[in-house]
Amino acid sequence: MDVGGPGASMSRVSLFDGFLDDAAVFPPGLKPLAQAVPDHVKHHSSGYGALVGPLVLAAPALAELDATVPLELAVTAPGGPAQLPDVLARAADLPVRLAGFEVAMPADAGVAEFFAALEVAGDVPVFVEVPRDSRRAEVIATCAKTGHQAKFRTGGVRAQLYPDEAELAAGIAAVVAAGVPFKATAGLHHAVRNTDPGTGFEQHGFLNLLAAAAAAREGAAADRLVPLLAERDGARLAALVSEVDTGARESFRSFGTCSIDEPVAELVELGLLAEGVRA
Repeated sequence: MDVGGPGASMSRVSLFDGFLDDAAVFPPGLKPLAQAVPDHVKHHSSGYGALVGPLVLAAPALAELDATVPLELAVTAPGGPAQLPDVLARAADLPVRLAGFEVAMPADAGVAEFFAALEVAGDVPVFVEVPRDSRRAEVIATCAKTGHQAKFRTGGVRAQLYPDEAELAAGIAAVVAAGVPFKATAGLHHAVRNTDPGTGFEQHGFLNLLAAAAAAREGAAADRLVPLLAERDGARLAALVSEVDTGARESFRSFGTCSIDEPVAELVELGLLAEGVRA
């Protein structure tokens, strides 16, 4: 698969491999499960198939999943870590591979008890949503000790759910320094930071996060990541990302998107993927 413009390095393929978690069933997409599964299979068989990661489902959806072909799933747990045993049991009865179990800490949960409940995960990768409170540092440190990975919520249906550049920069710097890989979810509707014309929300760009993760791996402190997260010039950001080492993906693993087509189209428009991948 060719990527980039004339003379572009083939390393661009591996930079974006598995970068797009298919969260089509979540808002604002809300695609019915019966449609999301065959569409996901089609994405994987397309010219941009290598960019597509697992299908993301909430734990209760496993009871409704009628999988006739092997699927790779990432499962979120709206009910907390108590849902993990049931997720493992249901997945064992389906032709699926669990690529991740994603869970947030309940507001009243202690860090030690929360992580103790995740011990039954075995070889299933666990992504712990990093809380935006005083537990953040302890959660990141415990992820580093246990081998679990982090998850940042970067938006939502209210403006307050979007961390600003400084808060997100501090989080990225902290997990990279601790050697904890992370994924991101919610609000990353475009490649480049933008203001949503409908809501007025300030939205992060997924390429901004990638550039920030790369800089953090090179030793940049949080204050140096803030301008990267604030960058709104698509051409300038694309030029930065074109120089990013593929090792950045060891830190920033993937992000959830309710549309696979849209981020692929934006990467093409920015010259980071060739037009032919959409064929």
